[in-house]
Amino acid sequence: MHITYLKDLMNKLLILIQTLLPHHLLSRCMQWLTKVRWPAFKNLFIQTFVRLYKVDMSLAQEPEPTRYQHFNDFFTRALRPEARPVINADDAIACPVDGTISQSGVISDDQIFQAKGFNYSLNNLLGGASDKVDPFRNGQFATIYLSPRDYHRIHMPVSGRLLETIYVPGRLFSVNKRTTEHLPNLFARNERLVTLFETDTGPMALILVGALFVSGIETVWDGPITRQHSSPHHHLYDSDTDKDIILNRGEEMGRFNMGSTVILLFNQSVTITDKMQANTPVQMGQLLGNYFKTNRSN
Repeated sequence: MHITYLKDLMNKLLILIQTLLPHHLLSRCMQWLTKVRWPAFKNLFIQTFVRLYKVDMSLAQEPEPTRYQHFNDFFTRALRPEARPVINADDAIACPVDGTISQSGVISDDQIFQAKGFNYSLNNLLGGASDKVDPFRNGQFATIYLSPRDYHRIHMPVSGRLLETIYVPGRLFSVNKRTTEHLPNLFARNERLVTLFETDTGPMALILVGALFVSGIETVWDGPITRQHSSPHHHLYDSDTDKDIILNRGEEMGRFNMGSTVILLFNQSVTITDKMQANTPVQMGQLLGNYFKTNRSN
């Protein structure tokens, strides 16, 4: 009992410290450090990171750490194509990232399970876009945590056409296991980019959640997101005025500059496989779930 009390007290103290930290200032400092090109600094930074996190450089297209122009170039490195084969069954949902399953399963009406004792709402996660909630009610979700050692490019779980993005400003709390288990509404508090796609499964949301020391989120169609908005900012991709952005399953759609979390939302046509339990390590391209095709007009 005494040990449990001390652990609980320590966790509350760590959350309090995070609450007081200047999240965005620290992330801007990290962004500057990760872009330093001075060879002595960036090589030491990269080589120390490789040793500390036991990064397997044999999987990278460029396996020599000193050939990267700066740390962020190394951190968002491309892998050899054969390193991450993508499931190719017609009804397959591919895992979009390397990481660890935080939680997955059924969305209970509009409530998503975060951790023991904590749920958060679709409406809050989607930045108050209540008109986007209904397609995902009682659907399926998967939350995947990317640790610092993981591959940090994000790929499409299923082919789709981009309909809309919603940039939601917020804090940058850590998204590690300890914080997830002790900070309510974590993913609805942090800065995030919601991307909404039309797919053969119906609507799909792929949400890129920022975190402490994440120096930026990028997409392949817009590049780095800007932090110029103090309230949720929507951008509609109208095929009459914008070039259609259509990405196939397995194609890169974005990346994190430092580690974070991806949340996937699907409707009831998708079933996440039972193997995707909390704390399960995953790799980009492996089977995440299956779907049956729906009428896209619904």
